Amino acid sequence: MVPELSVVIPMYNEEEVLPLLVERLRPLLDAMGTTYEVVAVDDGSTDLTPALLQRYHREWSQLRVLRLRANAGHQAAISAGLVSALGDYVVTIDADLQDPPEIIPQMLAAAKDDGVDVVYGVRSDRSTDTWFKRASAQGFYRLIGLMSQTSAHADAGDYRLMSRATVDAINSLPEHNRVLRFIVPALNFPSDTVEYKREERAAGNSKYPLLKMIKLSLDSLTGFSTAPLRLATLAGFGGAVLAVLLVLYTLISRSQGHTVAGWTSTVAIVAGVGAVQLVCVGILGEYIGRMYAHMQGRPTYFIAYDSMTADIGAHGPTDTPLPAQPSEEHIITTRETPEAGEDSEASAASEPLTSRQTAEAQDEPDTASARAGVQGVAHPKPERSQLRG
Repeated sequence: MVPELSVVIPMYNEEEVLPLLVERLRPLLDAMGTTYEVVAVDDGSTDLTPALLQRYHREWSQLRVLRLRANAGHQAAISAGLVSALGDYVVTIDADLQDPPEIIPQMLAAAKDDGVDVVYGVRSDRSTDTWFKRASAQGFYRLIGLMSQTSAHADAGDYRLMSRATVDAINSLPEHNRVLRFIVPALNFPSDTVEYKREERAAGNSKYPLLKMIKLSLDSLTGFSTAPLRLATLAGFGGAVLAVLLVLYTLISRSQGHTVAGWTSTVAIVAGVGAVQLVCVGILGEYIGRMYAHMQGRPTYFIAYDSMTADIGAHGPTDTPLPAQPSEEHIITTRETPEAGEDSEASAASEPLTSRQTAEAQDEPDTASARAGVQGVAHPKPERSQLRG
């Protein structure tokens, strides 16, 4: 049986906030009365995050741990989770609890009731963000809206719910350096919004410093707009017009005998033209770099460990060994040990089922064949354990 809901959570050095996340997320999903899985994508963490995830995975059968071999970045970690998620609906949310998981039921209800493919979490109150972050975000989204044909919500980040059709469409895209907050709106699938108040980070430090934000902005600009190339073309035409006017002025001045040789004007002209050339070369370099990365065809991430394959004994010979277990002082136990009457349910939860494609082929052969072309990492799709809601 395929879970109805998958929750994808990218994580990087989140040992401080992870216990708080589990404490809030698990009771919420259990109370929804639906089958679900939680795909925690460890983006090469160097703290106790991998060990904590293994501890919670043993206590929480619906928690699936996906470890990347190296830090690939926030957007790549989300992409890895989308490729691995099995649910009919997939929610992406950060681990810092600035985006409250409590609105996930509302997002799922909106998707079902309104028949939409995407439900965006929109921040109605960003008072916890700094003035600089709010102003720069508003300016950047306006710039992207003017320079491209993609209209993204200015107050919507990576907190969204997507249907299986949307996830399959994203996974089929060959693009590297994805910026999902613009890719999803570019698909133009039917969508809805759910508003919420953005909270302060529950614990730990931000993983998006200024340099990473600049890189994300460059990836967004070069990935969704050809306006910089048009700017280079306009600058070239402008330089050509100025050059023609300068030649005419020189000829007229010479015919009137007013020609004066001066090094100042020469240096100014050479510097101006050189500056325009450098800007144009830099803009072209951004696009050439993206073409080069795409032609190389290198994966943006490598999966080192998947708890689903470990549970069914399908661990590969190159899988990274499990991390050392954390001490009790780093653990906040959020669930009590199951009663004796629940042992039968726990043993039943460990029985392997078929993969998503096989399960769908038994129920809906035509639908399964339509979804067979999803692009992912060069791993075979593993069998999965039963996931209980």
